Amino acid sequence: MKFVWLLPVLAMVGNACHKQDFLNKKPSTTLLIPTTLSDFQALMDNISVFGLVPTLGEASADNYFVSYPAWLILPTREHNAYIWAKDIYNGQGEQQDWNVPYQQVYYANVVLEGLKSMKPSPDSMAQWKALEGAALFCRALAFYNLAQLFAPVYDSATAGTDLGIPLRTSSLVDTLSRRSSVQATYEQILNDLHNAEVYLPADLPGKTLNRPVLITAQALLARVYLSMRNYTKARLCADSVLQVYSTLMDYNDLPLTTPVPISMFNPETLYQASFLGGPNTVAYFSSISANYPTTWIDTGLVRSYDSNDLRRITFYRSRLSDTTSLRFGYTGMAYPFGGLAVDELFLIRAEGAAQAGDVAAAINDINILLRSRWRPGTFTDYTVASVGDVLALVRVERRKELAFRGLRWTDLRRLNKEGANITLTRVLVDSAQNAIKYTLAPNSLNYILPIPPDVISLNGAILQNPRN
Repeated sequence: MKFVWLLPVLAMVGNACHKQDFLNKKPSTTLLIPTTLSDFQALMDNISVFGLVPTLGEASADNYFVSYPAWLILPTREHNAYIWAKDIYNGQGEQQDWNVPYQQVYYANVVLEGLKSMKPSPDSMAQWKALEGAALFCRALAFYNLAQLFAPVYDSATAGTDLGIPLRTSSLVDTLSRRSSVQATYEQILNDLHNAEVYLPADLPGKTLNRPVLITAQALLARVYLSMRNYTKARLCADSVLQVYSTLMDYNDLPLTTPVPISMFNPETLYQASFLGGPNTVAYFSSISANYPTTWIDTGLVRSYDSNDLRRITFYRSRLSDTTSLRFGYTGMAYPFGGLAVDELFLIRAEGAAQAGDVAAAINDINILLRSRWRPGTFTDYTVASVGDVLALVRVERRKELAFRGLRWTDLRRLNKEGANITLTRVLVDSAQNAIKYTLAPNSLNYILPIPPDVISLNGAILQNPRN
């Protein structure tokens, strides 16, 4: 099968880094083969490919809403994803949420295969190992992001038969692809990350935040295990990171009156990534209120913040119409943050502790986080309560802390799998003042997005996801 993203890959290799000769050559299979560590580093540093995460999950989640006129002019996929339509794409191919992660997989495979054929010198061994680990990490992240959209929630009882995603572990593009099971999908993700741990340097994240280190892989492992509802391992992986690095920003020290209060190089970020897409994606229109005055943050989410909770004014800005829009976040730009950060790990460790009945540890992590988010002298530490109350608190704070980070869709999927019974509702009031209501039931088939139609048509071996 020739993947639909092959030609963009070949074109982008020629434009990614003018400092590397092989990247400037014409797209030819004989000219585009990297051979040196510098070549491989240039591939992994290509931020036009890496450091991007899908947006369709956020477009489908419940963090925002739009007016009827705004909804009518949305591009096809956002228009349909907003109401959880059976057919999101209306026959349109070249979908970035599929193509870009598989482009990342392709690049990672090129690097892994190239490194395997090399015999690094003692002086270059450290760079060789770092590249091996980075490629494994990036492939795992791409597979994980794809699984959150195009595969069912992990369920140990059915994972062996549930359809997962195609697992491309070779750069050969003419081999036929089939969907692996969900079990095989997550085994591949976990194996890549555990192998990455062996190779990645035990450094702290530096200024080059798209170059993973050991704790970056462990942070992603914590996220993956959480999505699998393996709370014991999620807690252990989060703790592995926090024992080494646990710096949180004090939001009282941020320049909250400026347009960009949080720098891209803030001390919480472990791996920098942003939502992919152009000005018409939810990633962008939720951010730029001047361009999209009829797009708002969910009012229930906004009201959940205490008046002394600085996240309310750090993450959002108020409008004259008494509505709220998104401010720049951990990326330092309009596209929301989809990477890995320390605050998420405190919440993962807290949830793992709560699930284990260790309410004191869970409460302690929540208190540490919130002390850095509230105005001085206004936050009173939570005290130990019942396991159920603490777990509910952790999940409320997770929603508030990690809104618009590309995590809500995965959380909805796993929580409903546990019986949370969360029903999503959209209400659109048309020009005749008719209220049109759409709902997404818990555990609906529509929590698994359809595979783009061009992928299905090019490869009859890939089965489509059923939708309601």
